[in-house]
Amino acid sequence: MNTQKPSIPVGRRALQGTAVAALLLALGACTSTGSTNTAEGIGFREARFEEISAMQGYRKCRDDALELDTQARATGNPGRYLASARLIENCEAELGPEASGVGTDERMRAYALSVQNYLKGGDVAKASENFERFQQAFPGKDLYYYDGSSFIETMSALLGQKKDTDFGQFAVLNVNETLKGEMRRSRYWTKN
Repeated sequence: MNTQKPSIPVGRRALQGTAVAALLLALGACTSTGSTNTAEGIGFREARFEEISAMQGYRKCRDDALELDTQARATGNPGRYLASARLIENCEAELGPEASGVGTDERMRAYALSVQNYLKGGDVAKASENFERFQQAFPGKDLYYYDGSSFIETMSALLGQKKDTDFGQFAVLNVNETLKGEMRRSRYWTKN
């Protein structure tokens, strides 16, 4: 019985060595290109960290404004509505460009609340100004109240940004039925 291992010819051994060297070079090339991806990954992570930090600050600020809104609703105090609206406006201003595309839905709801609170606080000019900013910041987007009525159409009607004739007979206007009734009543008494 022959217990010796079969010998590999010298030419074949050189071919295997070349293959191993080529494999090591290929792997080395992969790791060298990976270092640029790591740098890009670090930049992405830093940008993401800045977005997250900005949103955490925004949420803290927004929560303080929501607390003022809760107090305003409980007491009916117009000054607290205005304070809540101003604070929401400041939260949005402090957010900065690094996170302007983050948390769009929650930012929309907060900004809409600022418009409503300026209106409830009696500052119609500021409510109108913030409503315009809302539409510029979130073009083509709308929010809907629990009854299905549109925030955009409701605020347009309340802030007088559309003529009564733009709404027809209010049938197609997506606003609360109580608001439609008040608008009809107002229209009737201005004409009669």
